[in-house]
Amino acid sequence: MAQHHFFDIKPVGRFAGQNAAIRRPREITFFSFDEDHRLRHDASSLRYYYPPAVPCDLNKGFDTFRQLDDSADDHLDGLLDALILYEKEKGNKVDTDIITWRGMMTKIMVAPFSSFDDWEMNATLFQGTIFIEENHSKKVASREHQFSEVARPGAMSQDLMSFWGYKFETVSLLPEPWSATPREYIDSREDQIVSNYAQYCSIVRTGFGKVKMIIGGEVDAVMDFKPEDKSQPVNWVELKTTAAVTNEREQIKFERKLLKFWAQSFLLGVPKIVVGYRTSQGILEYLEELDTQSIPEKVRVKGNNLWDGQTCINFASSFLEWLKGVITEGGVWRIQKRDKSPRLEIFKVEETGHGDILSPAFVEWRTHGLKDQQQKQATAADNNVNGTGTVSEPP
Repeated sequence: MAQHHFFDIKPVGRFAGQNAAIRRPREITFFSFDEDHRLRHDASSLRYYYPPAVPCDLNKGFDTFRQLDDSADDHLDGLLDALILYEKEKGNKVDTDIITWRGMMTKIMVAPFSSFDDWEMNATLFQGTIFIEENHSKKVASREHQFSEVARPGAMSQDLMSFWGYKFETVSLLPEPWSATPREYIDSREDQIVSNYAQYCSIVRTGFGKVKMIIGGEVDAVMDFKPEDKSQPVNWVELKTTAAVTNEREQIKFERKLLKFWAQSFLLGVPKIVVGYRTSQGILEYLEELDTQSIPEKVRVKGNNLWDGQTCINFASSFLEWLKGVITEGGVWRIQKRDKSPRLEIFKVEETGHGDILSPAFVEWRTHGLKDQQQKQATAADNNVNGTGTVSEPP
């Protein structure tokens, strides 16, 4: 029987006094999915923010929504494909402890203050790095349960409310910087067909305490332009919609939402979140720009003090360092949080191999391709040093 390991979430207070160091997220590479959701190793799906006109009907276009069928399990494939190209360019493998999607780290970070969350992840160790993905079957089951729940009388369907977020993105984004976009396009965004096929994914190097990480995740847009100099921070913006806050109950609900808003943006180094406030019928009424770094302080001072950002960081740092000491051999591991559970549980589900967490292309690259490239580079360097390199004559 598999040995089970447990990491206590409660009492949360034991993480409050720490001050884990954070490595500022810095983009090392990126990729896009185009309008047919084909992977492209470029920035073709990068979008630019420009405020929409309000009021705006977020229901418009629901009947023509091009909704991506994401029922297939894509694992870490897009992220790993991009890392293969990055390592080919650099000539060596990335030095990191953990590689995962931003969504996984968000779930882990907010666990101290998200008692009702219920999720599962799969993990495997390969060449000294832990790779973590979502357990797809659990994700599908959770989604089916959510969308099968009977809506309250007068409430909109889950499908329609999910569409509102994509509609908000469509009316807020441009395919080119504002200065290069015709006014006609800007004014017609409410009539554009809504699609969630295209995505721009940023891959960043970051770290929690002693744990080095590479995280990949979709970013909605850039505020102005993306600097050519990779050492410069990017002025990313995340777009979120939420119900307008009109009473104390909704204020508490919004502050809990802010926890995930903050964690998602914090992890990829997104400095600004634009929140679109809507009515219960899906009419966008007004916008608010939030500075990601200031959200925890805002909640602490002006809110109901429902969560603490530094505690989330400390918890994630402690858990990841502990996880490195648990996953020390191959096979497939399950990381699990149950609804209302005071702890995370880790156990092995497959004794050998990596399941489908790692793509065959990535394993082949790391096992043979990278080594072959390094040997060729070493031979070429030796030839140059020894004067045996050849120089071709011009035609």
